[in-house]
Order: sequence, then C-alpha cells, then structure tokens
Amino acid sequence: MGYENLSFVLKAMADPNRMKIIDLLSYSSMCACDVLKHFDFTQPTLSHHMKVLEKAEIVSVNKQKQWHYYSLNEEFVQEFMSSMAHLLSDSGTDCLCQSKETQENQTK
Repeated sequence: MGYENLSFVLKAMADPNRMKIIDLLSYSSMCACDVLKHFDFTQPTLSHHMKVLEKAEIVSVNKQKQWHYYSLNEEFVQEFMSSMAHLLSDSGTDCLCQSKETQENQTK
C-alpha cells in the first residue's frame, strides 16, 4: 500500500465513530440496523460513515433485499497490517533517508 493510499485509508479511519464501526465488524459481519444500535446517531449518518469506509475498501457490503450486511474486507486487513508494520519498522533496508545508490550498494 503506497503512501497516498495509506493516507486515504488513515483519513477514513480517523473518525472515532468509524473506528468503533471497524472494531464492531472485527468480530463478525453485521446488519446496518445492528451496527446502528451501538450509536446515538441517525441511519443517514451511519450510511455516510459506511460509504466512507466502503470507498476506502475497509469494509464490504452484502445487500440482501432491503438489508445491508457489512463486514471487514479481509484483504484490506492483511495489506493494512503489513503496510503499518513496514512503515513503523526499523529494518533500515529501505529507509527513505538513504539514496537509491546507497541502498543498491548495501544489497551487493
């Protein structure tokens, strides 16, 4: 996940209500009506939050008649965890502070 995409995802996650939604969905898929029970806001507000999370590909939706079931996108979770581990690691092998030439010389 590149810097631009990671920044977009982090912005989507930055809202406390969306963090709580992600936490809820980390346990299991949920109907929108069940998610809404955990908040003190309206269905249109929940819909807005879910659209932001969907656009960032953090959650996926399964529509069954009038019901919307949301779940965490497992592919996103794996890629995000890997990206964060890489971003916060101190392995030094691909540090931005090193020039490409320095990095190439270290691998020889």
